[in-house]
Order: sequence, then structure tokens, then C-alpha cells
Amino acid sequence: MSLSPYVPIIGLFALAAGFALFSIAAARFAGPHRYNKAKLEAYECGIEPSPQPIGGSRFPVKFYLTAMLFIVFDVEMIFLYPWAVSFDILPVFGFVAMLVFIGAVFVAYAYEWRRGGLDWD
Repeated sequence: MSLSPYVPIIGLFALAAGFALFSIAAARFAGPHRYNKAKLEAYECGIEPSPQPIGGSRFPVKFYLTAMLFIVFDVEMIFLYPWAVSFDILPVFGFVAMLVFIGAVFVAYAYEWRRGGLDWD
């Protein structure tokens, strides 16, 4: 059992980790070193930050529903792409398993549609 097919993947991870470490080190040396109270505070478009939303109401859940919808369909694409590439070598079980998966994703889509997650008011 040879590890040679994994060398490019390990190299890519090493390159990504090296780039991340280099970026952090370069930012530390090249960034500004004079901090004051105004630079360390949260920036909210010139408005003083407040702990409560303006008007005292709750934060809209619509943003979270949109994010969850994106995640559901992004995960679907992650699973569909390898299946489509190896479709010709899979037996009938692979086809049925993918139909079940697509059915589950369709149920999530129908639930989101029914709850109004696709309406942009």
C-alpha cells in the first residue's frame, strides 16, 4: 500500500498552512503598532454600539434561514458531484441511495419554501 497518491494532498495542506503562518507573521511585522481606544472598539458605521437592537425587537431570523438553506444545498452539491463522476461504475444500490438522498434534500427544500424562507420581503 503506497502513500504516493496522497503526496499532492499533503503538499497542498502544507502549502496552505505555510501561507497562513506567513500571513500572520507578515501582518504582525507590517501592521500598525500604535493602538488607541478608538481603534480597539467595535466599528458600527459611526453609530455608537448598543447591546439591544434598535427599536427593542428581536434580530430577524431570516438571515439564519438563508444561511441554513445555503448549507443544505451546498452539502447536496458536495455529495452529488462525486456520485455523478462515478455513476457509470456504481451498481443499482448507488442509484437508489442517491434517489433517497435527493428525496431528503427535496423535503428540506419544501419545508424551507413552506416556511417562507424563499420569500424576499
